[in-house]
Amino acid sequence: MKPQPSPQPAAPGVVRFYNFLPPGNNFLEEVLTGLARPQKSIPPKYFYDEQGCRLFEAICELPEYYLTRTETAILRTHIAEIAQFIGPDAQLIEFGSGAQAKTRVLIEALQTLLYVPVDIAEDTLRASSGKLASLFPLLNVVGICADYTRALWLPELAGVPIRKKAVFFPGSTIGNFTPAEALVFLKQARRAAGAGGVLLVGVDLKKDKTTLDAAYADSKGVTAQFNLNLLARINRELGADFQPSRFRHQAFYDPIMGRVEMHLESLGPRAAVQRARNGCRLASCQSRGSGRGRPLTWID
Repeated sequence: MKPQPSPQPAAPGVVRFYNFLPPGNNFLEEVLTGLARPQKSIPPKYFYDEQGCRLFEAICELPEYYLTRTETAILRTHIAEIAQFIGPDAQLIEFGSGAQAKTRVLIEALQTLLYVPVDIAEDTLRASSGKLASLFPLLNVVGICADYTRALWLPELAGVPIRKKAVFFPGSTIGNFTPAEALVFLKQARRAAGAGGVLLVGVDLKKDKTTLDAAYADSKGVTAQFNLNLLARINRELGADFQPSRFRHQAFYDPIMGRVEMHLESLGPRAAVQRARNGCRLASCQSRGSGRGRPLTWID
């Protein structure tokens, strides 16, 4: 089924934005809570400040990072079948929309008139959605700045013919959840799709350890910068005094747990003593996907 040219409605699309993030940022509370755990952790959403978003997009272009180009190729190869499965007049909802590169393939094939991207990084959300709107001037975009892992209300746009809703969740981001968290998310996605809706999820399969290790410890050190940037953000926004130069990036695939772990290990003569006392090793455990990964950030 070859996609046909988009119809020409009477009026151009509109672009609207809603910010559903809590007024008082929970960053400090969640960092302190995470650091107090025996297996220390920080929610993965905090990787994505402005610099973190730029670094992640650079990661997606690395030769070692196969996920982006592989998923994009799969999407392009099977776009006709996907479009047929979803059907016409579908509202497209994307969780963790990021740069929205793969989304363009879907919008063109589905002839989508209403797109609802959801992302926690407001600047990236606005820039990407504005660019998308310029490419598809008849597309209605309702951008939602929010944490999609929490219960979320999605506004409706009157006047746009919609037969069903399609939730798009690419990048193997589903692999960043624990089984219990994944179940909660899928239930929320089902509610967002509504009766008769569909869910399109990109899932990476387990690979050999060499391939996975290389994907998260690239030769250019971009992933290391991405991981270390979390410390810089904590310092800048919370007034902490982490010294990123005293940490090193370590990433590896744990075949027993079936996950990739990204660690920031402290350096210097006191590091071994500190780790022996309270396990002070900043780490992030993740299975980042090709779209906009949401790695679990661990401090162990």
